[in-house]
Amino acid sequence: MPLIQTIKPEEATGELAELYGNIAAMRGRVSNSAQIFSASPELIKQQMSFIEYYMVKQKALSMPLLASIRMLISDKNSCSYCVDMNASILINMAGWTPKEVEAMRADPQNAKLDEKEKTMLLFVLKAVRTPHDVNAQDVQKLRDLGYKDGEILDATNHGARMSAIDIIFDAFKIEKDF
Repeated sequence: MPLIQTIKPEEATGELAELYGNIAAMRGRVSNSAQIFSASPELIKQQMSFIEYYMVKQKALSMPLLASIRMLISDKNSCSYCVDMNASILINMAGWTPKEVEAMRADPQNAKLDEKEKTMLLFVLKAVRTPHDVNAQDVQKLRDLGYKDGEILDATNHGARMSAIDIIFDAFKIEKDF
């Protein structure tokens, strides 16, 4: 049971019930990762907008790259909910094997991504873990591979936001529901 009160979908009313309906339509259900935000419907809206942007609107960053970013950021942060959720996405939606996921966790260089995406993954990990070590050559390397500055920012934002989510999930003891 989480440390803050959450509202179950069957107990939701008003705006929260509507938001839950939208989440269920988008994801098939209202997971604990959505319910943790039920104390603040505005945060649910922000989270839904964030997810929609990365799932639907931006086109340069693939689902496996984004799931790899989330999983490895969460691995470093010891957020087992997010590690397991993103490993499941890589296995069930991207067709990776459990061994391929574990190989990437052991060494991100082993990610089952092409060299362009692997370079982006390694950049985001560096930017989130040791931001003061990022330099102009790191960014230029991504540009040389064809990434636009907005795409570099999108990927880095995705990793940074994952750290914030990890903190929330771990602080309030979210329970696995998958």
